[in-house]
Amino acid sequence: MQKDNQNILKSTFQLFKDAVRGKEQDYTTGSIRKAVFLLSIPMILEMLMESIFALVDIIYVSRVSVNAVATIGLTESVITLVYAVAIGLSMAATAVVARRIGEKDSKGANEAAVQVILVGIFLAIIISVIGILYPKEILALMGAEPDLIEEGYGYTKILLGGNITIMLLFLINAIFRGAGNASIAMWTLILSNGLNIILDPIFIFGLGPIPAYGVEGAAIATTIGRGTAVVCQLIALFYGFGKIKIAIKNIRIQMAVMMNLIKVSLGGIGQFLIGTSSWVFLMRIMSEFGSEALAGYTIAIRIMMFTLMPAWGMSNAAATLVGQNLGANKPDRAEKSVWKTSKYAAYFMGFVSVVYLVFAENFLGWFSTDPIVVKNGTLCLQIIAAGYVFYAYGMVVIQSFNGAGDTKTPTYINFVCFWLFQLPFAYLVAVYFKAGPIGVFLAITITEILVAIIGIWLFKKGKWKTVQV
Repeated sequence: MQKDNQNILKSTFQLFKDAVRGKEQDYTTGSIRKAVFLLSIPMILEMLMESIFALVDIIYVSRVSVNAVATIGLTESVITLVYAVAIGLSMAATAVVARRIGEKDSKGANEAAVQVILVGIFLAIIISVIGILYPKEILALMGAEPDLIEEGYGYTKILLGGNITIMLLFLINAIFRGAGNASIAMWTLILSNGLNIILDPIFIFGLGPIPAYGVEGAAIATTIGRGTAVVCQLIALFYGFGKIKIAIKNIRIQMAVMMNLIKVSLGGIGQFLIGTSSWVFLMRIMSEFGSEALAGYTIAIRIMMFTLMPAWGMSNAAATLVGQNLGANKPDRAEKSVWKTSKYAAYFMGFVSVVYLVFAENFLGWFSTDPIVVKNGTLCLQIIAAGYVFYAYGMVVIQSFNGAGDTKTPTYINFVCFWLFQLPFAYLVAVYFKAGPIGVFLAITITEILVAIIGIWLFKKGKWKTVQV
């Protein structure tokens, strides 16, 4: 018995090393459990690093002022619109690249990679111009008070102005994931966030000749960290460290490939614009209850990201498996991969929900001593954690639609759940019926449960298996 346990541990450790090292695998054959493990581990580590940085960042910024924390909350609500575009294009990149890899069409995968990068650069330039010219107006539109705008507009200006680092980081990592090279995506994000963690205190509080920039320093550190990672991503693409390799001669517009990517991405962009704009409006509702409530909400969301990111990593693994197995004409294997991944994600999220329900106040106490901030953040964390198991299934199933190239179905789900239900519910309960922030927190949890139920129902119908990309 002891020997069997040792063999299991040894085998698991070897799989872990293979996953982190990025050992080449064919995910269309063999054990589905092994495939989920090999893809999920680097994606989970990647997302954990992202969420660790988010927590460290908010710890540093919370030492500046309550307004600084609120500035990050308002700016990130706007930046989520950039994420919507980046993630929408990323879903197209993952779906098309995974499908081409499953079809053993390396040339087609390389062409798709180049075209999605070109589209991303074009869109990032437009967003940069708006962010550089109108940071104060953007914060004012979000309901920020004059003193908050004066203290925080530099953060907004730098983060939006340098959004090309966000865009390319998302897109190129999506290309790697679609190709099954999840470890490359992991290492580039570890580099990005590792630099952020090191540079954050230097630029926020100052060191030697570098002055203390306050909350603006957090944006400087983030942009430098992401920019460095993007350079490394491009080196990996041009030198062909994974299954994708591009050359200078490949950098040209290919309208047929580009239009196919844009067509697939429209649904993805639409679904995330719906979801993220809903978050923007929720943040706008929260701003009605003062900076302390807003800060508590912002801190709670950052803490939640620490555990949502691993589940998101598993959902990305499911998307890659769906795309590659559909490309290999194995739809049943694709479906089995989704249910296995969902089960693993649900186990993890169920455990985390119990931890948050019990220790929420302790976690909030790490980031703030303001009793109003802690009270609102604790309530937010506990209410949202109550629906974590549903989150797990919802994230995996929705991302699996996207991995199949069926980005329309999640768009319809998001429209119904976020715009037709979440926003009216949050406003009515929080503002009209004067329940305060609890109305927003309840709206978030109930909506995510609804997303999971509708998503599972539509996924079982199987229409996603027939989508062509």
